[in-house]
Amino acid sequence: MPTFLFGHMSKGNGLSIPDNGPQPVADRLHEVISPILWTLGLELVDVVCVGQGSRSVVRVLIDKSGGVSIADCEQAHKALGPALDVADPFPHAYTLEVSSPGLDRPFKRSRDYQRAIGKEVSLKLRQPLEGQWRITGRLMEVDDQAVVLTVAATRTPQTVKLNRDLIGEAKLVVKI
Repeated sequence: MPTFLFGHMSKGNGLSIPDNGPQPVADRLHEVISPILWTLGLELVDVVCVGQGSRSVVRVLIDKSGGVSIADCEQAHKALGPALDVADPFPHAYTLEVSSPGLDRPFKRSRDYQRAIGKEVSLKLRQPLEGQWRITGRLMEVDDQAVVLTVAATRTPQTVKLNRDLIGEAKLVVKI
């Protein structure tokens, strides 16, 4: 699935989002953005803030069941722009980008794992398992503590259960 971007330069109006101490600006923005997207039937995947000064970029990654369209990104951008102008995350201009996170994005939440049940996933491990740093297989089960994969390493597929703590990165295997 392609990634769609919409840019928006904003300077805010002097109001600001609550300063909850050392909480990163991306986390504070998450609190503002998530309910707005929810009302549009969209899900907030991540908020990433990069750059400095007037080159700051707020990237909002959205998703929904069935995938994200250009129209979804445009609708979210139009709703978020004014809200972020009020929230005023920076004392200077910044660019707002709204996009799909893409099919091959790393899983960040349990919901990402849940959506991948029955699909082929690639797991990058924090420590090797039987000499392997990567395992690819069909995701069969998942909970907060572990994942179960069916791995077709030989003629007979094997079922492997891994603690989620051992997984450094997980993502869908995208076949073209």
